[in-house]
Amino acid sequence: MAAETPETQPTAPKVISNDPWFGMYADRAEVMRASEIRALFAVASRPEVVSLAGGMPYLEKMPFDRLSELLAKMLREKGDVAWQYGSAQGDDHLREQVLEITALEGITDAQPDDVVITNGSQSGLDLITRIMCNPGDVVLAEAPNYVGALGVFQSFQVDVENVPLDADGLIPEAFEEAIIAQKKLGKKVKFLYTVPNFHNPAGVTLSVERRPKILDIARRHHVLIVEDNPYGLLGFDGQTYPALRSMDANQVVYLSSFSKIIAPGMRVAWMIAPPAIRHKLVLANESAILCPSNMSQMTISTYLDNFDWKKQINEYRGMYRERCDAMDEALHEYLPYCSWNKPKGGFYIWLKIPEGLDARAMLPRATTARVAYVSGTAFYANGEGTHHMRLSFCYPTPERIKEGIRRLAGVMDEEKATTELFGTVGRPDPDPRDVEHPGPASL
Repeated sequence: MAAETPETQPTAPKVISNDPWFGMYADRAEVMRASEIRALFAVASRPEVVSLAGGMPYLEKMPFDRLSELLAKMLREKGDVAWQYGSAQGDDHLREQVLEITALEGITDAQPDDVVITNGSQSGLDLITRIMCNPGDVVLAEAPNYVGALGVFQSFQVDVENVPLDADGLIPEAFEEAIIAQKKLGKKVKFLYTVPNFHNPAGVTLSVERRPKILDIARRHHVLIVEDNPYGLLGFDGQTYPALRSMDANQVVYLSSFSKIIAPGMRVAWMIAPPAIRHKLVLANESAILCPSNMSQMTISTYLDNFDWKKQINEYRGMYRERCDAMDEALHEYLPYCSWNKPKGGFYIWLKIPEGLDARAMLPRATTARVAYVSGTAFYANGEGTHHMRLSFCYPTPERIKEGIRRLAGVMDEEKATTELFGTVGRPDPDPRDVEHPGPASL
C-alpha cells in the first residue's frame, strides 16, 4: 500500500468563525448558550404584547415615596459605609434580618454566621456549583428545571440528570433510583437541586410527607441537597411549608432571595450552609465578586427596619392569587382542550398543549399575535418540553391576562387546524431567537 502523500492525507474540516479569539476560549465557554427566555424578552417587553413570559414581580404598590426619604436619611448618616467595600459574607445586620424571614419556614436553629449574602440566587447557584462540582460530575434536578440553574450547570460542564415530578413534587423513589443508576455508571452525584415550593416552572409543591423521605435518601447516599426557595412566602392562603433545611442542618444548603418578595433590582439573596461549606462559599464569593454591594444590602435593611414587610408580602399573596384565578378562568374559557396545574402560590402555570403542537415552533407566530410565553424546551437540558409552555401570571393585570390567553387560544386554534390539515412533516421549526428584537431585554 502506497504511503499517503500530503495531498492524499485526510484533513480535518475547517471551522470558519468571525471571532478573532476563536480557539482560545476555555472549554466551559464553548458550551455556554443563551437561554430561550433572554432571547424572547426584547419582543415580550413591547407594550402591545401581552407578556405571559417573564417572572417579574409587580412592584407598583411598593412605598417608594417614603422609602426614598428613608434612603436619603440613610445616606446622610451612613453613606460612607453604604458606598464602601464590605464583607464577602455580607452585612452583619442584614444576616440577622434574614433569620427573621427564614424562621417563618421553620429554620430556627441557624445563626447569622451561617448566612452568606450573594448577588442574587443566580450567584448563589454559581458559588455552590463552583465549590462542589468538577466537569463530568452529576447534579440531579427536577424535570422540568429552572432555566437559570441549567445555565449554571452547563457553564461548569456538569451532567444534569432529570428526576421526575408529579402533583406532590419530587418523587422520592425516582430520586433514589437516579442516584443508584449514576453510581453504577461510576459517576459522582454531588447534589440534588430542588425548588420545593411553588416550583418554577411546574408550579407544584413538594408534599410535607415526602420531605423527610427525600432527606433520608440523601443522607444514606451522601448526596447534598441544594434547596432553592424564592417563592416560599408567596402561598396564596398564607401557608408556609417547613424548609428542608429546618429538618436537617447538615444535609442542606438553603438559598432564597429578596427578588420575588421585595426588589429584584437590588440583586440581594442569601444562602444558609453547614460550617465547612459556608467557609468555602465565602472564599468563592470573595474570589468571584470580592463582596456583595453594601448599598444594595443597606437599602434592603432600611426597608425591613421601617416597613411592615409581613403585611406587604400578605398583600402580594392576595394580588397574585387574584391573577392566578384570572388565568385559570381564562384557560377554562379559551383553552379547555389543554391541561394544567393550578398552583397554590408562586408565579407560574405549567400548561400542556395537545399532541401534534410544538410550543417552541409556535412561539414566533404567538409573538406576531402579540402574546408571549416561554416554551417548555427552555426548562430541559435534553430538548424535551415541546408539548409544554410556562405561563406567568405575576405581572399582567387580570384583564391583560384574559386578553393574552384569548390571543394565545387564537394562535393555538389556527395551529391545530393547520396541523390536522397538513400534518407535522415538513413544518418549519423556527427559533424564537430569530424573531426580530426591537430593543433591549427587559429582564
